Amino acid sequence: MLKTLTVSNFALIEQAVIDFSTGLNILTGETGAGKSILVDALNILLGGRASSDAIRGGSDFFRVEAIFTVENNVLLQDWLDGQGILREDDTLIISRYLSRQGKSVITVNSCHVTASALRQIGAQLLDMHGQHENQSLLKPESYLKLLDDFVPELKGILADYFRVYSAWSDVGLTISKTEGDARERAQRIDMLRWQTQEIAAADLLVDEEETLDAEIHILANAEKIINSVNRSYILLNEGDRRMGGILSALAETKKELETAARYDPTIVSQLSFVTDALYQLDETAVSLRGYCETLDFNPDRLAILQDRLDIILKLKKKYGATIADVLDYHKQAENELALISNYEERLTALKAKHSELEKQLARGAEKLENLRRNAAEVMAERICGHLGQLGMPKARLIIAVNNTARYTATGSNEVAIMFSANLGEEPKPLQKVASGGELSRLALAIKAVSASSDAVGTMVFDEVDAGVGGQIGQMVAEKIALVSRNKQVLCITHLPQIAAMADYHISVTKTVVDERTRTEIKILKDDDHRLEVAKMISGDNITPAALKNAAEMVIAAEIKKRNMEI
Repeated sequence: MLKTLTVSNFALIEQAVIDFSTGLNILTGETGAGKSILVDALNILLGGRASSDAIRGGSDFFRVEAIFTVENNVLLQDWLDGQGILREDDTLIISRYLSRQGKSVITVNSCHVTASALRQIGAQLLDMHGQHENQSLLKPESYLKLLDDFVPELKGILADYFRVYSAWSDVGLTISKTEGDARERAQRIDMLRWQTQEIAAADLLVDEEETLDAEIHILANAEKIINSVNRSYILLNEGDRRMGGILSALAETKKELETAARYDPTIVSQLSFVTDALYQLDETAVSLRGYCETLDFNPDRLAILQDRLDIILKLKKKYGATIADVLDYHKQAENELALISNYEERLTALKAKHSELEKQLARGAEKLENLRRNAAEVMAERICGHLGQLGMPKARLIIAVNNTARYTATGSNEVAIMFSANLGEEPKPLQKVASGGELSRLALAIKAVSASSDAVGTMVFDEVDAGVGGQIGQMVAEKIALVSRNKQVLCITHLPQIAAMADYHISVTKTVVDERTRTEIKILKDDDHRLEVAKMISGDNITPAALKNAAEMVIAAEIKKRNMEI
């Protein structure tokens, strides 16, 4: 719903802030006063073309801004969330600025957006109908949604169909990917086989590299190790020529301390230390002698180990940083190889699944089509009934549900609206044959039928009453009021019958101040509202009869609205 429109330096409007209400908002005023300027400003906020020609004379820029509430528009809320545009209390503030130098700024809740994004938002906020523009009725791609919205029970069926469609599409993509290029698949199989065989032939162990490094390090330094161990053994047992070995010296020391301990028991602890050291060093000497005897410095063994380490390093360079990574790659390659090798079986299974899903899809699409065909007949009949009341008794309208023989997210149908305004003329595509006035009344008839299910919250009728009056004008007024029971309506009119139906009456006048023409906006209530209706009946020469007639017309309109069936 549109809450507020602010216009600055736009055409004849220097500054205007207009609050709107729920229900039927009527805009009246003399031709050229600026009513259509407000519609132009709204058009710009919907993503329409903005030109510097619209900037008020003497100003450097124009700015138009609108505040909408979108609490009931789930599709728009989802779109805004996807774009990261935050909302507070489901309020949307759209602003558009243009300078004479061509600088353009478009913001939605202070987030900069493109004109294309603004058009997407605008299509969800406001639906315009007038002598020269009908946003939705001139777009055949919108007809399917218009029809689907007319059938409440279709929503759940469409959701079930879409789940099957999504699964069917996913399997179809997998089949396309699986079928791929045969040569590329064969090359991949050869490469995977060679890689898995190379890794398997190495017969790797996870901790093998650390063990190899340790053994190679010993064998590579075996000569140094033997020399050092032998020298240590000699020092323990033989020593040099003057002193003898460490073990001989300790044995002699032990013997002397044993003699001393016979006379002084305090020497026993030192004797114990020397004895322990002697035994430990003696065991060490034996161990060193055994180590030298068992150490096998085999150059062939070293070469074998180094070759093995080279194999591991090459595999790591190809397949992973560690042996564990190489083994993981081997497992993944085996799985992929099995998957590719079972190509025919897998493809057959996928095609069978795709075929089964397509059967389900066909049943769902047929169910949707049957519902749509039935709804199309009912909807077209009701629209024609309204058209007859709107002065087009010979009008024919056909809502054709066509089968496209291809499945989409919404079924296998396209919808066309065929129209003929006169007897004897065959219905043709609506966008090709309807005049501006016919299209406006047709839009009114369609909205009278579908207003309760249409997601767009605000409708604008720009002089939809052109060329009608009397009884037809009264019927137009009642249809507009009927639409406004379900959604907010902004209507520019010259008919007193329509103005009398207003829930909220806005007067647009043109004045001259300091030799400058300005458009002024005023909200009319009670007496002012009735006075404006009287002016529309009799012109500036308002007679008591005109005032009485206007009052009766307003009262009758109130009664009609209260008793109106939605």
